[in-house]
Amino acid sequence: MSLPCKEFQALVIGSSAGGVYALSAVLSTLPADFSLPILIVQHMHPHSKSQLASILQKKAQLSIREAEEKERIQPGVVYLAPPNYHLLVELDRHLALSIDERVNYSRPAIDLLFESAVDAYRDKLIGLILTGANSDGAAGLRRIKQAGGYALVQDPQSAEADAMPLAACSATSVDKVLPLHEIGPHLLQLVNHYPRCLNARRSELKHSS
Repeated sequence: MSLPCKEFQALVIGSSAGGVYALSAVLSTLPADFSLPILIVQHMHPHSKSQLASILQKKAQLSIREAEEKERIQPGVVYLAPPNYHLLVELDRHLALSIDERVNYSRPAIDLLFESAVDAYRDKLIGLILTGANSDGAAGLRRIKQAGGYALVQDPQSAEADAMPLAACSATSVDKVLPLHEIGPHLLQLVNHYPRCLNARRSELKHSS
């Protein structure tokens, strides 16, 4: 499948069991000038004092931090849902935190992040489902795909827990299913492809006129 000629504006990621390793593997491949904001829900114990940001920061070049209420989303920053809070994207592309009821037995819930991000970014959103032992994120990834966004899933065979990738693949027509080590490079291809294809289109128009 060829890459879409589209200017993506945000990346949302959902992970659960085995997710710390998977997130580290993906984020470690992205350069410091990666242009998209990245919003992540990793399932964790609700009463834990999360060390996820510091763990991931040791592997990543991008700035990684826990999301804060009403924070404006900035390009090239990784935002993590805090323990026991849903992470949402508002229409004006600010972050919101919620202690509403659990969804799919989870708070934070991947589906809520993905679905709210679709409302803000429409077809310019990339959704990525990584390893996990439940079905959270499947409905959200379907919404992303229905809106014209890009749906990416970790190959279940490379996942520590395959239930979440399998559920996502069953829920919608996924654009790419990739082993863990290929996901970061593919994200770079998606982001870098747009200026190249835009220049190619302009060149074609110039020569055809």
